[in-house]
Amino acid sequence: MDDGHDIYRVFFYHDAVLVANRFQSPPQDEFDILAAWQTLAQTYNLDLCLCIASCLRRGIVNSEEAERFEHLGDSLASGFSISGLGQLIEATLVADRTITFGA
Repeated sequence: MDDGHDIYRVFFYHDAVLVANRFQSPPQDEFDILAAWQTLAQTYNLDLCLCIASCLRRGIVNSEEAERFEHLGDSLASGFSISGLGQLIEATLVADRTITFGA
């Protein structure tokens, strides 16, 4: 980042994983949060991880999980990956700061 800071990983948990649903279609006059995260990740080479338990509860699946649960297809938007809480723990160990939003 420009101020000498780096973001190691962004970890989405609970309802925040819904941002990675590739089937969302916001109205043209509303902010497209999915596109904004994808642009941010691409611009700064960010690792966007989603909690697998939160995803499965909310119908966000990659191709492997879609096959495992016999869904017709995946719903994970490009630029995101599904992982476990280990990714969050690793990020908190590697980073010098952890910032959380929400409850």
